[in-house]
Amino acid sequence: MTKRDLVVKIAKETNLVQNDVAEIVQMTLDNIARELIAGRSIELRNFGVFEIKVRKSRKGRNPNTPKQEVTIPERTVVKFRAGKELKEAVEKLSPAKFK
Repeated sequence: MTKRDLVVKIAKETNLVQNDVAEIVQMTLDNIARELIAGRSIELRNFGVFEIKVRKSRKGRNPNTPKQEVTIPERTVVKFRAGKELKEAVEKLSPAKFK
């Protein structure tokens, strides 16, 4: 599903104009991004938590020259932890469906 698909679906379900829904969706995403950039986590009850984590420095290998080790520097990444209801719903899915 793309952002556009989401906008169309919400517009149909709410009978709102797609442009208005698109603005609201974009504002929501912008605010989530701003909070994460500021180092704060976002908790959406029953859905999940977005947070900033630091990935430690580690050793890696260049696939073109596998004998040569390279150091991958530490960096900040966005992590998502599914909320209880979402996690339970996903666990009920059949793994064979996604292979």
